[in-house]
Amino acid sequence: MIWSTNGDRTAKLYIPLLYAIKGNQEAYEYTNTFLLFLSFHIAKCKHIKVLMASHFLFLGLIMLITCSFSLASDNSPLQDFCVADPNGPVLVNGFACKDAKFVQANDFFFSGLHLIGNTSNAVGSRVTPVTVAQLPGLNTLGISMARIDFAPWGINPPHTHPRATEILTVIQGRLQVGFVTSNPGNRLIQKVLQKGDVFVFPEGLVHFQRNVGHGNAVAIVGLSSQNPGVITVANAVFGAKPDIPNDLLAKAFQVDVKVVDEIQSNF
Repeated sequence: MIWSTNGDRTAKLYIPLLYAIKGNQEAYEYTNTFLLFLSFHIAKCKHIKVLMASHFLFLGLIMLITCSFSLASDNSPLQDFCVADPNGPVLVNGFACKDAKFVQANDFFFSGLHLIGNTSNAVGSRVTPVTVAQLPGLNTLGISMARIDFAPWGINPPHTHPRATEILTVIQGRLQVGFVTSNPGNRLIQKVLQKGDVFVFPEGLVHFQRNVGHGNAVAIVGLSSQNPGVITVANAVFGAKPDIPNDLLAKAFQVDVKVVDEIQSNF
């Protein structure tokens, strides 16, 4: 129910704002409840001028709208599903919806997580993702997953997911896992996991995994976005296209420029 001011002139300001955010149910509910509470208490404060009350309400409304939009990585779906249409003509933040009349079971299906990933590479690991790119039915649902295979002493190098928290469970082997807190602390939080153990990596923080067992290791991860993104630190810093200036990196890492040149040559 829209907040009623019983003729209060300030309604002319706030009611259009409520309608403007009504598409976001969470923002709408929080804001409507806030205005009901605030209008009741301000009505009892006879010494507060109407103008001051209006400005206070407006400021509080804007703050609540801002906070409510940041409560989740992905917006809540407004329909049963929105199967991604990567070839759609409409450009949106994410993927446009496929016409529901043409949606089929395969849009919600992926097969392949039972297959062992090829770990014959420089880092000794392989990630098999199941995001909206592989499973269109995930679009707008705010979840995805992946399988990670590790050769003995293989690593999933330090990286971040800019749009998702990650939760990992070990299916086979032993993994050393950890993440680093943000500046200025930069605290390393790490643990060795056994089969069946679970560990969570907060959204946006640099984290890693390493196989510390004698055989292969396997982990399954869940992510709180259909499109979590991944930024591998080494690739981003030393493999940027075009290159980040080597003298800049030398100063940042406090090493000789030749060291930076050597590292960049590997990417």
